[in-house]
Amino acid sequence: MRTVDAAGLEIGDDHPPRIMGVLNVSKESPYKPSVFNDPSEAAEYVDRELIDEGADIVDIGLESANKRLDVLSAEDELDRLDTALSVLDHVSGDAVFSIETRYHEVAEAALANGFDMVNDICGFADPKMPEVCEEFDAAVAKMASPPDLTRPGAIEEVDDIYDALELNGFTDKTIVDPAFGGWSEAKTLEHDRETFHRLREFRGYGYPILVSINRKNFLRDVAGRSTEDALPVSLAATSMAVERGAHVIRTHDVRETRDAALIGHEFKRRRVREPGDVSVEELDVTTPGDAARHLDRIGAPRDVAAESVTRVFELEGLAESDRETLATAAADAGAVFAGGETGALLVGTPTALRRVPDVVGGSSDALEAAVETIAQAVR
Repeated sequence: MRTVDAAGLEIGDDHPPRIMGVLNVSKESPYKPSVFNDPSEAAEYVDRELIDEGADIVDIGLESANKRLDVLSAEDELDRLDTALSVLDHVSGDAVFSIETRYHEVAEAALANGFDMVNDICGFADPKMPEVCEEFDAAVAKMASPPDLTRPGAIEEVDDIYDALELNGFTDKTIVDPAFGGWSEAKTLEHDRETFHRLREFRGYGYPILVSINRKNFLRDVAGRSTEDALPVSLAATSMAVERGAHVIRTHDVRETRDAALIGHEFKRRRVREPGDVSVEELDVTTPGDAARHLDRIGAPRDVAAESVTRVFELEGLAESDRETLATAAADAGAVFAGGETGALLVGTPTALRRVPDVVGGSSDALEAAVETIAQAVR
């Protein structure tokens, strides 16, 4: 996993989770507490509510991403950029300033006049965007999106997110964003939940991950909360996202989100990272899908993905004869059987566990049903 330097702010596995606070200079944006059109008032909000509360990055949006609204042109965004630049002039606190845009012209103007970073919500649908970011040596958050400047983040199927993120490649300072939220009518809450469930897979790109999950519908729906009452579910998901490998959390609730992110960071898995002539890094792999993405990254065949993780199942109620049968079958299949006084464990890779039913012979109906359940679970 590479570390990205965003104007001196290090983002990656070896650093604390970074908090991206949000300021909007668009009257259309739905979260009204973060919307301003007066630069001095906006700067006061940035200093007091974002930077003083722990924001490492301030992301300034020029338009709402609401799918029901017309998309602004590059010219329209450039007209609003003056307000954003005035905010920078009035801010007294220290943070990395990011411009949210889909257009290379806007990114270029922003970076040339004081912004440090770009948040591209169309994921390089503008092919000149990566060129501009590289020219300014700027970090860029790249959100998964169709190759269409009018349809940010409208990706429904999780597997399609990977192709979207690969659109027009990556810069050395790219941060990937799998795009949570209702960006299209066809995208369901279940799509977002699956994306969150598979968040570790996006580590396979080797770039830091940004997630924007603050008060999102797919979380509110779980607890039946309104936007106003959704902070607790957002904080729970923030800790989980950091534990699963997220490096930047975009939020309107900076202070609370920072605390939740630090808890996730404190209790995440500790992996070995040793640089040297031959560097060693223990990967965060818990499913064959996670492994498959890392194999893709290094150009290795995917057929070993199922051998890259281990599953453990506990069985209770086995007859003594079934224990002996299963111990033999497990050894033949390449799995491990461990029997104890009150139960037994069956341990192995998905491939090995799927072989167990084929080599269990002369066993009881109960054992055959049990090992078939396990084989189905690891498919």
